[in-house]
Amino acid sequence: MLNFRNTTVFFSLLLVLYIYLQVQQHWPWYGYYVLAMIYTLLLFYGSFYIGSNFYMPVVCAGDPGKKQIAISFDDGPIEKYTPEVLAILKEQQVSATFFCIGYRVAEHEGLLKQILADGHIVGSHSYYHDFWFDMHGAKRMTAELQQMQDLVHHITGKQLRWFRPPYGVTNPNVRKAALAMGYTTIGWNVRSLDTMIKDEEKLLQKVKKGLKPGAVFLFHDTSHATVHILPGFLEYVKAQGYAVVPLDKLINLHPYA
Repeated sequence: MLNFRNTTVFFSLLLVLYIYLQVQQHWPWYGYYVLAMIYTLLLFYGSFYIGSNFYMPVVCAGDPGKKQIAISFDDGPIEKYTPEVLAILKEQQVSATFFCIGYRVAEHEGLLKQILADGHIVGSHSYYHDFWFDMHGAKRMTAELQQMQDLVHHITGKQLRWFRPPYGVTNPNVRKAALAMGYTTIGWNVRSLDTMIKDEEKLLQKVKKGLKPGAVFLFHDTSHATVHILPGFLEYVKAQGYAVVPLDKLINLHPYA
């Protein structure tokens, strides 16, 4: 299995071998740059493809043998769109998972309570979700995750166990922070790209094509387009004989301590 540990060991051995070959057989110096470039590309792959499990275990899908899916929403709650998403889910009788950002929870405690009251699951998406989150040290990341944990516990009494890294980026420090918090890291295997695709018909067609057994869909309850295509998508899913189930049922893991 390709992961950070065995990749680093393999390239370390290659480097030792290359040093020997250069000294003994005068292999070209630019071979070092080739090795460094390939190693760096693998690190980028592991960081930005959350399903790679390169740095840490990440749960991204359910049983591929059952016609069941789960849907999740990142980056909320916000006053503009989260209530509309909740209304659609209630009308369709669908449970979802909301990976919330701490400072938005602090601004909209009532929405967090409504999410839970409606039977949905809440997970951590960090407190600030700033652009440089994955560049922070493990200690700073852990402190931010603890800040989010404390806030949710204060409002709801729940201890979170699920964490979705900002932007889906993983690295050794993200791994350390998740381990320090005792979190299970949750990803996805169908990314809607609803923060980039503004054409509602294109967005709907994209998520329809992603439908497959065990899929975990990533949406955002901060997107205008998502609010508009969500009813049609859920109707399509049911028409294809699929059940939309809570994420804890799909992956058989409990979301709270």
